Amino acid sequence: MRIGIFDPYLDDLGGGEKYMMTIAECLLKNHSVDIFWDNQKDLQDLLKRFSLSLAGIRVVPNIFNSQTSFFKRLLATKKYDAIIFLSDGSLPLTLSKKLFVHIQQPLGAMQTTGSLLDKLKIARVSGFFCNSEYTKSFINKKFHLRSTILYPPVALFAKDAKKENIILHVGRFRIKNIRNDDYKKQGVMINAFKDMIAKGFKNWKFVLAVSVQEKDKDAFAIMKKTAAGYPIEFLVNKSNDELWDIYSKAKIYWHASGFGEDLEKNPEFAEHFGISTVEAMGAGAVPVVINAGGQKEIVSEGITGFLWDTLEQLQSKTLKLANDEALFNKLSKQAIQSAKRFSRQKFYQEVNNLILG
Repeated sequence: MRIGIFDPYLDDLGGGEKYMMTIAECLLKNHSVDIFWDNQKDLQDLLKRFSLSLAGIRVVPNIFNSQTSFFKRLLATKKYDAIIFLSDGSLPLTLSKKLFVHIQQPLGAMQTTGSLLDKLKIARVSGFFCNSEYTKSFINKKFHLRSTILYPPVALFAKDAKKENIILHVGRFRIKNIRNDDYKKQGVMINAFKDMIAKGFKNWKFVLAVSVQEKDKDAFAIMKKTAAGYPIEFLVNKSNDELWDIYSKAKIYWHASGFGEDLEKNPEFAEHFGISTVEAMGAGAVPVVINAGGQKEIVSEGITGFLWDTLEQLQSKTLKLANDEALFNKLSKQAIQSAKRFSRQKFYQEVNNLILG
């Protein structure tokens, strides 16, 4: 089969891009796979960042950009047996034999008008699939679509390292819209940790492993200054292997995306799934994460970690783990086992069932 894949955010180096390129990696084993994109370096940077193997894949002109005419795009899609399209709020009309649309976040996704063209576009879709129940619930409610959940694959590469008194957070630093507010709430967590230190929390450090793009460097520098004088460290733009070094040493994992947001109005501000949380669990770090978005599908309260709604709960549950070694050891072991639910092998099987079934 000849399969085409389009991700409008391929230069973003985010979890969604890793997800789409892992689909490509899976299908490339037995099929011809094209990536619709105009800058091959973006793909090379992504493969290096996430340690993916896409030898033999072809990067072809991006027919889904605004410069390509409707008829040229339509004609180009005719030669594909299947096209997998990550929606950016739009739906394509293609002549491929099959069309699969991935919804990565509950962002209002398909901005349909109910027109005849929109109905035709939807009718041409062979299947919609989402990355979590959280995303699926919004899509189903708003658009009354039948969709499948295809949880992201999480490759676990935990190393044999001695655990240290480290609270870890892993995520991109990104300005949300035009406001000077970090999308992942890293500033919120820094302040929460500083408050714990002020109240006597000792012998622990907070490590933020973040990826920072050039456009966000000035805002990141401002946030970084707020941590000066505290046991807070930043690991910036580290490789996948380097991230597993710190995952393997950390005892506790923090995540706060969605805190303080109106998630009914802006559901996209919560974590849509939470790959880094699963990675941390796979390395034995116990998650203490916000009770919102896809995090609730990953963490079982008091079994594989803790969920929180307020910063006071974040702090108190962290202290509970930090001060009870037996509890930490129990939850750490259970977190490791739970993380195995999201194996790459299972993902490959589900991709093949969806696309080729």
